[in-house]
Amino acid sequence: MASHSNESHAVDYKKAKSKHSAKLHYLTFSLSMILTVISFYIVGNIIDPAREYAITSWTFGLPFITLLAIVQALFQLIFWMHMNEKGHLFPAMGIALGGFIAFTAVIATVYWLGW
Repeated sequence: MASHSNESHAVDYKKAKSKHSAKLHYLTFSLSMILTVISFYIVGNIIDPAREYAITSWTFGLPFITLLAIVQALFQLIFWMHMNEKGHLFPAMGIALGGFIAFTAVIATVYWLGW
């Protein structure tokens, strides 16, 4: 009888965890769509400065879109690729090293070109 109770508790726990995971995926997907819509809106305003509330310069648009891209990439890594779970240290270190190398290459290129 105790075995049946433990199995029932384990099944209930898995269902609750699965339900929470599904809600989190829906929320993350919705936030990703909102970030994408904001990015398209910003680009549309930069390209067409005749709009009433247009952003007329890339000095705000490009860094802001880059920030939105970084946030969306973090959503993808954490929630869709499950990097927040145990056992993903080695892939996370590889991704961090790749990000560091890419960041260093961008900074070196900007410095080299004199922007």
